[in-house]
Amino acid sequence: MDILSELLFGLRNTLAFGLFSGAAGLVIGVITGLVSAWTGGWVDALLMRTADVVLAVPAVMVLILLAAFFQPSAPVLALALALLAWPTTAKAVRAQALVIKSSLHIQAARHLGGSGAYIIRRHLVPELFPLYLISFAAKTRGAIFMEASLAFLGLFDPGRKSLGMMIHFALKYYYLDIWLNWLLPPIVVLSLLIMSATFLAVGLEKIFDPRLKELL
Repeated sequence: MDILSELLFGLRNTLAFGLFSGAAGLVIGVITGLVSAWTGGWVDALLMRTADVVLAVPAVMVLILLAAFFQPSAPVLALALALLAWPTTAKAVRAQALVIKSSLHIQAARHLGGSGAYIIRRHLVPELFPLYLISFAAKTRGAIFMEASLAFLGLFDPGRKSLGMMIHFALKYYYLDIWLNWLLPPIVVLSLLIMSATFLAVGLEKIFDPRLKELL
């Protein structure tokens, strides 16, 4: 297989891992944050304390141990990363949902007999949409970097092409004259991919966060 073909296959797998993990983490975080904000009481306290515990768990070490001892497939590792990455989204969604929950149009909807499920679906979910974009971009970036790191350490199936795996194998053959031709393309593509996700997350935050708008 030539380098370009391997690069395209690796880019597809790395990007798919990042998108799947980012989307799964976003869904879990949004649902948890909305339920916590709307329900309140002991449910809110339990969900937020759970989020604090998960935040304290080192995701890198957990994924390395999972990959090393159980050798799961890439989708399973992506889901495991999502289960460790949802608390930041949940806390952000909860904070914004509490602000919207106390607004006049939400109070009016409740007085008119709107159920909790209707208000969440009709008002809270759409009004928090900008937050979803920012969180998804940030989580996808982190998942891409994590996938590349695990592949570089050789913790994925060697037959699965990815940018990190290309870097891993290129460094093993450093004594050959052509190793740079194999090493530089995945490094450049991976760097551009992570930079693009980073700039997208920062740009979306500047667009949708009014506090940042005042500083511009």
